[in-house]
Amino acid sequence: MVSTGDTAPTFTATYGTSDHEPFDLADHLGDGPVVLAFFPGAFTPPCTNEMVALQEHHDAFAAAGAAVFGISADSPFSQGAFREEHGIEFDLVSDMAGDAIRAYGLEMDIPDLGLYGIANRAVFVLDDDGTVSYAWVADDPTNEPDYDALLDAVGAP
Repeated sequence: MVSTGDTAPTFTATYGTSDHEPFDLADHLGDGPVVLAFFPGAFTPPCTNEMVALQEHHDAFAAAGAAVFGISADSPFSQGAFREEHGIEFDLVSDMAGDAIRAYGLEMDIPDLGLYGIANRAVFVLDDDGTVSYAWVADDPTNEPDYDALLDAVGAP
């Protein structure tokens, strides 16, 4: 699992829109902190709460020069609908192949719900060089991160 001080694995995926635009993490490094917020699935109550909370802090992240990306195994179409329904302004990234989820050591299954290969809830902050400066991984995927600690990690005012 990726920890503070590690070089963050880079990955490619797809933006969470119906346009299927490619996403490459390497394109976002070097312009300020990058927040990678992995979540199990769009439209579930804990994930909705987390993404809405991140949106509520959007101005603070922007003031710190931080780019925020929500990442899940959901399809781009599902993520696009999720963003629209909840007014999420930051980008969501569709990792349907699970490459990023596995690279960060977050793959999990919830057989009772028929979910396999989804992301555990986790948040990583990457510095300009792609080094992990903050890492939080949920003990239970229904837990949410400490938003104040996350804002501190990006240097938000």
